[in-house]
Amino acid sequence: MITTIAYKNQKYTVDLSKPLDISIPLIASDTNVNAWYIDAPKIEPVIDGKWIGQVAKGASTNFNNITFNPHGHGTHTECVGHITPEFYSINAVLKQFFFKTEIISITPTKRGDDKVITKDLIKNALISKDCNALVIRTLPNQDNKLNQQYSHTNWPYLTEEAAKFIRETGIEHLLIDLPSVDKEKDDGKLLAHKAFWDYPNAIRYHATITELIYVNNNITDGVYLLNLQIAPFENDASPSKPILYKILDK
Repeated sequence: MITTIAYKNQKYTVDLSKPLDISIPLIASDTNVNAWYIDAPKIEPVIDGKWIGQVAKGASTNFNNITFNPHGHGTHTECVGHITPEFYSINAVLKQFFFKTEIISITPTKRGDDKVITKDLIKNALISKDCNALVIRTLPNQDNKLNQQYSHTNWPYLTEEAAKFIRETGIEHLLIDLPSVDKEKDDGKLLAHKAFWDYPNAIRYHATITELIYVNNNITDGVYLLNLQIAPFENDASPSKPILYKILDK
């Protein structure tokens, strides 16, 4: 279905019948993507005495409890409440859901025992100057990202300078295919998170970070329209489903 969406005084023509899903689904399995040293998610029928909430076992409906952590079990979108002593909810701060976005692919550079995404790598990859969302795909990009067990792997991360540069370019919504924009074990410094949100200075309450996405290789770098969908959780983070659409009239 071809439609035109107006955003920030511009109109973008997209085909809503051809969504490009860059989220990772959550499954109740040890093969579910995982980070931060937690157990696998669980999806289990409610049990009340002899009654089991599962049609296959005699119930009229399937009636499951789901136990998961949004930060460690899949694609999620978070607000500055992730790092503040005060409570801020992603459901309260994210009020617009369509954004002009650019996808860039980055091969992190070695720095000692780490792999880092630097300001120069991002600056050299960017083409558009008027997007306010950015999708970073790290290379190599293999489909094992869909079930990667990230704990104790020292994944690549953004430098503080890189996160500050992203903020200063006007990017308000940052999406990345890693468990965190920060180093796995950084003694709680969270330098990239703080630089992106400009915490604790001029805090960007409306800005969001989405982590643990997966951008298939058949999606090319370039400019798209992003629909950033979240579940209405009153929490610092929510499981999310970012969807990209090719812009047909660019």
